[in-house]
Amino acid sequence: MYLSCCVWALTAPQNEVIADMRSLGFKSIDIRPDFLQPEDSQILKDSPSLNVSSVAASFGAPEGAALESSNAEARQKAAAHVEEVVKQCAALGGSVVYLVPGKDDNPAALKCYADSLAQAAEKAASYEVRLCIEHFPGTALPTAAGTLDFINAISHPNLGLLFDIGHVQISGEDPAEVINMAGEKLTYVHLDDNDGHGDLHWALLDGVLTTDTLRETFTALQGIGYAGAVSLELSPLLDDPYNALERSRQIAIDCGSGYLNEQ
Repeated sequence: MYLSCCVWALTAPQNEVIADMRSLGFKSIDIRPDFLQPEDSQILKDSPSLNVSSVAASFGAPEGAALESSNAEARQKAAAHVEEVVKQCAALGGSVVYLVPGKDDNPAALKCYADSLAQAAEKAASYEVRLCIEHFPGTALPTAAGTLDFINAISHPNLGLLFDIGHVQISGEDPAEVINMAGEKLTYVHLDDNDGHGDLHWALLDGVLTTDTLRETFTALQGIGYAGAVSLELSPLLDDPYNALERSRQIAIDCGSGYLNEQ
């Protein structure tokens, strides 16, 4: 497995953010669809030392688009957006696109969402990009265990779970247990911290996350043979996001010692 970083922790112009990511020592980044316009992708192509690991497809969707909607046009808009993000990810050399669920937990909405995800996962497979869902408190899929059940029920080989350690702190789930339950369905990992109540995206160990829990998390990831990205997702609203990333990166390296393939 290897370290990555969500670029939205920093709010400078894109060329400065890329320079900052390099100076922090990251070799991989998560981006949102609007981070790079097509004409700007050369910025990364000219920077072979920095790769895109994933793109967050829940951002930048057109108004009214929703994979879970009962309205066919709204679903089609959302599906077209996801496919465009998948194409962007593939063009940039990335391998994962992830989605945050909507808030409608009505069975009919969840059925529409499941059907849409199966189709989107099939499309993504044709671009050699994996699609995954992020369990997210306050949405229709608030727990990791429930999200895994939902993914397993869809049973598409190209649809997996994005595990967020900050989110399980809110839902009260054990990180290592979730990872072991997910097994080969685990597609991506976000690391962040909070107070156990709000999705605050603090630096690692600034909240309820402990060194022991983080080490156990890395051990569990190694145990299931996870080889993907472990990405820091911190808030741009922190007092000093750059310092928070710097500290969190070193903590991740220390706790993941022996497991991370690149630092």
